[in-house]
Amino acid sequence: MEKNLIPYSVYLPAEYVKQLRKLAKKRQASSLVRDAVKIILDGNDVYVGGYNAGLRDAMKVIYDCPEAQMVAVSGKDLGAHLKAKIEMMIK
Repeated sequence: MEKNLIPYSVYLPAEYVKQLRKLAKKRQASSLVRDAVKIILDGNDVYVGGYNAGLRDAMKVIYDCPEAQMVAVSGKDLGAHLKAKIEMMIK
């Protein structure tokens, strides 16, 4: 365990709190949160890669959705518009 740990409070959605409480019983919740914060703040490629992969998966789901292709906005289907918006978020 690391030394000089300082408690820090954050607001989380109820579902995350439920899942963290399950991990807390196994004494894993704090280390999970510490590791996640470290990865994000250090700019680790694992975080960026996972983030980008998630965005690409979301773009594919939206673009491939038949309902999104049925609605047109400014001559382009809605799926293509949403895909372009999400694509701008890729790091």
